[in-house]
Amino acid sequence: MDAAISIAPASSNARAVEGPQHMQALARANRVRLARAELKRSIGRGEIDIADVIRDCPWETESMTLTELLTSQRRWGRTRARKLLQGLALSENKRLGTLTPRQRALLASTLTERVLV
Repeated sequence: MDAAISIAPASSNARAVEGPQHMQALARANRVRLARAELKRSIGRGEIDIADVIRDCPWETESMTLTELLTSQRRWGRTRARKLLQGLALSENKRLGTLTPRQRALLASTLTERVLV
């Protein structure tokens, strides 16, 4: 029973883990915000087709709501987005990353048809 047991204080380990993890989360959130802002500006200027964004679902749009993405287009507000999504039986608050491939294709083709008409 003479064996010495060495236990490090819990408080020093907890602080070492929380600090970097917290900073990593903040850095990731900032990268996502900046990437989304640039994507929305590009969509608004017409440089990027929203149907392509919906089909490809880039990493920065996975947690974006459908309404947020649709309203980044010129002349699209909440009402217009709501009407489109209701016609497709999709929720306004549905996240782009949670769409099934069928829903994604349906939404993208509907948006493409609207542009052509």
